[in-house]
Amino acid sequence: MYNSFAEIKSALSQGDSVENITTYYLDRIKSHEHLNIFLEVFSEEALSQARVIDEKINAGTAGKLAGMVIGLKDNLAFKGHRVSAASKILDGFESLYTATAVERLIAEDAIIIGRLNCDEFAMGSSNENSAFGPVKNPHNEKMVPGGSSGGSSAAIAANLCTVSLGSDTGGSIRQPASFSGVIGFKPTYGRISRYGLLAYASSFDQIGPFSTTVEDTAIVSAIMSGKDDYDSTLHQSDVSAYNLEFDSNKKLKIAYIQDCLERDGIDPEIKSRTLEVIEDLRSKGHQVEPVSFPYLDQMVPTYYVLTTAEASSNYSRYDGVHFGYQADDVAGVENTYKKSRSEGFGEEVKRRIMTGTFVLSHGYYDAYYTKGQKVRRVIQNKTKEIFNDYDFVILPTTPSTAFEIGKNADDPITMYLQDIFTVQANLAGNPAISLPLGKHSNGLPFGIQVMADHLDEENLLAFANFMMTECH
Repeated sequence: MYNSFAEIKSALSQGDSVENITTYYLDRIKSHEHLNIFLEVFSEEALSQARVIDEKINAGTAGKLAGMVIGLKDNLAFKGHRVSAASKILDGFESLYTATAVERLIAEDAIIIGRLNCDEFAMGSSNENSAFGPVKNPHNEKMVPGGSSGGSSAAIAANLCTVSLGSDTGGSIRQPASFSGVIGFKPTYGRISRYGLLAYASSFDQIGPFSTTVEDTAIVSAIMSGKDDYDSTLHQSDVSAYNLEFDSNKKLKIAYIQDCLERDGIDPEIKSRTLEVIEDLRSKGHQVEPVSFPYLDQMVPTYYVLTTAEASSNYSRYDGVHFGYQADDVAGVENTYKKSRSEGFGEEVKRRIMTGTFVLSHGYYDAYYTKGQKVRRVIQNKTKEIFNDYDFVILPTTPSTAFEIGKNADDPITMYLQDIFTVQANLAGNPAISLPLGKHSNGLPFGIQVMADHLDEENLLAFANFMMTECH
């Protein structure tokens, strides 16, 4: 049993092999096929790469991640491998290049073990929108694992790889991390290159890892971060490594958003556990104070106006002509587009593309899109104002624990409100992490979320590591 990269490194130092470790994960993947977590497993390739890395270890030339086995959300490009964003419209498409974030991990001798199921084009909060069926939560197979990176979170919860990668547009790493009882980290927007990530909403999307330890989160995040000529939105500051040493003598000033805890619909046990963590931090001498964030009700509508608009623009390339799925019995270009897109996209993706096309249309652009951008600026300014006075913000990751598969499938509004506590970090671009610090009486896990100021990943991760140790 390998529960973290530290355990893998310890096993390797005692004579274990990367090939043996990879075989262990492949066996576990096979025994958990019923959870529908992996869309494709690169068995032979992973074992072949493991043998190469074993030779490197013996020669003393192995990279920092030798022995780490990583699963990729199915919206990250990996040259020579299929990538479909769990959509029929990309059926059979093979990537021509590798995403920068993935390339950097491979360069440090990480092994890529397979493609992980997700909501189609990262649109959803339950992993039920995949063209390949829903992922089941390893804690309770009747429940969803969260979304859109549900396969990525479930893979860590079921111990099918050491680390997995996901993408977070409005909570798609942190929400499934909460539902699956693992750590999920969204860095600052522009900290990790988006080159090779199939875009949902380009001004929101961010790649990040799932893991069982903050140490694993930190090492992978640092390696993926930094300048990349292929992504002009990146911050230009370099990241060498994140120092997780936390000065326990330093007393922090921490805010918690009172509006979140007083909101109708939050599970009483999640509220109680969040307040318990707050009191725990106070007892350790930290100053923890309530702050007001009056725009809670505006955040989800603003997010959906802006992200659907960006999706409408980004998805025009999926037309049944350039690549991917093309409908049968079509006549002419217009008919090809209409039929291929109607058959190739799932219901939720079509809903969001049509919404986005509407908010960008003549006569509605200013009423929706322009106004949405103005509200986003207000939310960014208010968030910045909080971080002028406080080191961190604590809030629940989700209003509830995982719900039953099928329960909210026909209720888009309930689904969209799953993002209510996570979407602020995407609208404002801040780094945020979900920590598995809660266990509900229903037996399911849930997360507590910590958010920090822009580019303050190092302090956020050090504090998260402290919380994982001290707040259990």
